[in-house]
Amino acid sequence: MTNKPGEKYTGSPGVTLSVTGLQVQVRRSDSTWLELTCHSSCVLSDRAEYVWYKNEENIETGSSLLVSSGSTDRYSCYLIGSSGEDSPAVYGPQRPSVSVSPSAEMLEGDSVTLTCSADANPAASYTWYKEDGTSDPRLLSEEPQLVFSSIQSSDSGNYSCTAENQLGRKTSDFISIDVKYGPQRPSVSASPSAEMLEGDSVTLTCSADANPAASYTWYKQDGTSDPRLLSKEPQLVFSSIQSSDSGNYSCTAENQLGRKTSDFISINVKYGPQRPSVSVSPSAEMLEGDSVTLTCSTDANPAASYTWYKEHEDSPRASGQIFTITDFTAEHSGNYYCEAQNEMGRSNSTLLLITESAVDGTTRIIHITRWTLVSVMLIVLLLFCLWTRKKKAVSSTTEPHESREAVEMDLHPEYEDLSDMAAQREDPEEQEDQV
Repeated sequence: MTNKPGEKYTGSPGVTLSVTGLQVQVRRSDSTWLELTCHSSCVLSDRAEYVWYKNEENIETGSSLLVSSGSTDRYSCYLIGSSGEDSPAVYGPQRPSVSVSPSAEMLEGDSVTLTCSADANPAASYTWYKEDGTSDPRLLSEEPQLVFSSIQSSDSGNYSCTAENQLGRKTSDFISIDVKYGPQRPSVSASPSAEMLEGDSVTLTCSADANPAASYTWYKQDGTSDPRLLSKEPQLVFSSIQSSDSGNYSCTAENQLGRKTSDFISINVKYGPQRPSVSVSPSAEMLEGDSVTLTCSTDANPAASYTWYKEHEDSPRASGQIFTITDFTAEHSGNYYCEAQNEMGRSNSTLLLITESAVDGTTRIIHITRWTLVSVMLIVLLLFCLWTRKKKAVSSTTEPHESREAVEMDLHPEYEDLSDMAAQREDPEEQEDQV
């Protein structure tokens, strides 16, 4: 293979190269010194003499030369009396150069090749390292090329290579590999992570591995199909968290290469009971002997326990959210209230007045009025019946009497005037009877 593109020569079983010119051979003498020998494949006389050059300057004659290990100088030799040229110089590696292909933006999954090259004679061997933030970089390969067939985000970092031969060792500058990739699934943390009490300062933080860096959005799940957008910052801060802030939260991380959503984080704000409310059932038409049910309810986290009291009494009447009084009597009359309590605090309801009159007074009035109306109607109906019956009786007794008197007056005309007087007396009596 030549140094010109396309000029390669092969054969079977291969190409054989014979060098007849002078060559400098390098052999390590010990840990400090190297022995250089001038060698030729030509047949030379025993009296052959060599001249040694250091950086193209004549330094001494002899068949070999001792130099210090790690020297950066160039050494060559020349056969005195020959018509040929000096041997190629031997030298340690120059600082290696590193190239990357492709040189454009690297996306996760791309194929990427790093190549290390250095000018050295004899030819250098190469070693690749990755800087992991420790004092000693991690060895990756001992080839001139470092190949990533499908580069990953974890491959991002600083790489370097070393070139080494018998005369020395040099290390390249670092090359930074920046693999672009979409966000990984974000993680969410809460601070403080312990129990959250109403009024505390709470911070939720969203973070995701992404390159380029992701932007963040916070959402709260309100039970609808679309969560409610809250913030477009990496942190969601509650300076004084309230019970209404309890719920499920999530965040999204997004860059130009993708978008990912975190799992929900549940925020459970604890708080003491609010003032309880009390309801009574039934609320009307309650008579003595009925059952009365009182129900206490409040908002609290954790859930509250309930105790029932009667005003001016130290001992509780009952425990539990529902208090039932069976066979209500006047002794049960009074003011009642309930106490709601959890580990965060306690709260009492307002007084609820329960009395016998409050329970059935209205009903008694309704019943008394109803019976009074019924009694009046019955009396009126009875009087009407009596009046009708009396009127019929009077009519049936009056008609025969008048007929008999008429006959008698015809028989005795002299008594006509007397009969008229008698009739006049009877009329007032009949009127009085009718009345």
